[in-house]
Amino acid sequence: MRRSIHPLSRFASASLLAFAWLQGSLVAAEEPYELPKYTTYSEQVANQTPVATFAMPVSGLRFEPRVDVQTRNLAEAQADVSIRGGIFENTGFKVGGVSLYDPQTGHYQAEIPIAPAMLQSPVVLTGADNAMAGFNAEVGTVSAAWRSIEQRGEVAVGVGDYATNRQSLYQGLVSSTAIAGRTLAADMEFSRSESDGSVPFGDHNFQRVSGRIQLRGAQSQTDFFAGVQHKFFGWPNLYTPFGVNESEDLHTGLFLFNHRAWTSPDNYWQVGASYRRNDDDYEFNRTVPGQFNPYQHTTHVQSFSLEGRHDIPEFSNVVLAYSVQAMRDGLESTALTFGRFNTRNYLKLSAVPEIQIHTEAGALKLRAGAVYDDTNRDVAALSPVVMAELVQPTGRRWYAQYAESTQVPTYTALNSAAASGLFRGNPNLGREYSRNLETGTTFKQGGWAVDAALFYRRDDRLVDWTFARGVTARRANAVDVDTRGFELLATRKTPRYDLVLGYTYLDKSADYGTASVDASFYALNFARHRLTAAVVWRMGAGWEMRMDNEYRVQERNLLRVTGGNRAVVSALGLYYLPPRMRGLELSLLVDNLWDSEFQDVPAVPAARRQFSFGAAYRW
Repeated sequence: MRRSIHPLSRFASASLLAFAWLQGSLVAAEEPYELPKYTTYSEQVANQTPVATFAMPVSGLRFEPRVDVQTRNLAEAQADVSIRGGIFENTGFKVGGVSLYDPQTGHYQAEIPIAPAMLQSPVVLTGADNAMAGFNAEVGTVSAAWRSIEQRGEVAVGVGDYATNRQSLYQGLVSSTAIAGRTLAADMEFSRSESDGSVPFGDHNFQRVSGRIQLRGAQSQTDFFAGVQHKFFGWPNLYTPFGVNESEDLHTGLFLFNHRAWTSPDNYWQVGASYRRNDDDYEFNRTVPGQFNPYQHTTHVQSFSLEGRHDIPEFSNVVLAYSVQAMRDGLESTALTFGRFNTRNYLKLSAVPEIQIHTEAGALKLRAGAVYDDTNRDVAALSPVVMAELVQPTGRRWYAQYAESTQVPTYTALNSAAASGLFRGNPNLGREYSRNLETGTTFKQGGWAVDAALFYRRDDRLVDWTFARGVTARRANAVDVDTRGFELLATRKTPRYDLVLGYTYLDKSADYGTASVDASFYALNFARHRLTAAVVWRMGAGWEMRMDNEYRVQERNLLRVTGGNRAVVSALGLYYLPPRMRGLELSLLVDNLWDSEFQDVPAVPAARRQFSFGAAYRW
């Protein structure tokens, strides 16, 4: 008789195995081999390279302790990114000072055709930081700054099971001639991948081309970026729970300008502008194109931003943080034609002064300000932001804050037919409001860096997609949700190993009013308990082991028919950098190590275990 292994036992076994390896490394006499420097896409995860495709900005978030990435096929194919129990449309993305947004649906928020090698590691903004700097994202924002270009290059290839193959090329160039005292640099990349997929009709074919010109001075950096990306992928039950093989064909183009000037990291200003176009051709049944309705959509978004943080010369202890964000969108669609409008203008203004007071207990910072949100289609909103922070002489930080934020629904919710079709919307959905109260601390102790936060959030009129028995469609419904949560992040880094441990607890209560709801695809699809463990072990002589682990206890959902509500998902990478062949890296990667069948999104099949072998050369 076969005995099943509890998921937590698998998580514990993986963690103990990793710690055992680390313990052995601590008593080894050999000095660790110093690996050549290469781009780190995220500081919080171990594996920087995906198994089945090339790296995208979303790749470094999959095992991020403070981000829950709910995947369909690959994370790089379609990923719903949620923060602190929010849903995919509550999460924003920001590059430099420019917010990136898809007005059709939050499913495409992470369609960003930028090579991660061009970006610094992402930062997760929540609470007051998100209220001030985010855009149309109630709960959180993933923000990344532009990386300074260096004279370097990299070529990488990979092959794996399911006929998987991937290739990428990156080159950075720095001019030796100064222009008005500033350095001229440029970088470009090309990446592609294809695979038959780990399940039938789970194939993909991706390409991305991106480039950047940069002017860099001692206290300023200007970036001009252009990128295009094409993604075709299929998956059974991609968006609907009816056992049909669905597909997406996406074309995304992005043009972006960003200029940042500073006198110190905390005293700066930056201005930016962007144009983004996203073309989407979704097929409910890929073998019968256009069945039910052709779902073809094009969105256009133009944006402008100005933000900064400045000392006030007249008052030595006063700092002003401010932001101006303006955006215009437009929708062309064959199916989203039942709403009241298909263009919208947005304006967001924020101003939050800060007073710094030095006391015997430490440096006390008090912030109080407001955020103004408006569109030409909805009522405006004025939201307060209040925060108190104490930094003790030991470096320990305590804070408490209250912040409100708001957003408006996307066109799929507003303009889908209310009484027919696979996705049923409501043109009368209005502005959504979120109120966040939290307290937390950060400190260092015994080689560990620790962040902890306790929060309560109230979301009113949140737009969720729900299921009701007897109705062969998902429906956009407004819901009031109370979320209580606790986050803990602990990091330890040594010359021999790195450890990043995370834990999140969430509890929710929801009120859909008079709507008939039997299951929620998003608002109530959350992990009550989620533990993450990222381990990097530099074994010496050019060998390195990287392992990401996640254990979760998911809220029950009647749409989740296989895989259970508890799961362990792990990704393992073994790397070898031959000491006598400087710049060469060989890797063996395994995704979904335990072949978990857990469904990130209810009714959407999980990707199966997958292996790949890769080689990269850096110069």
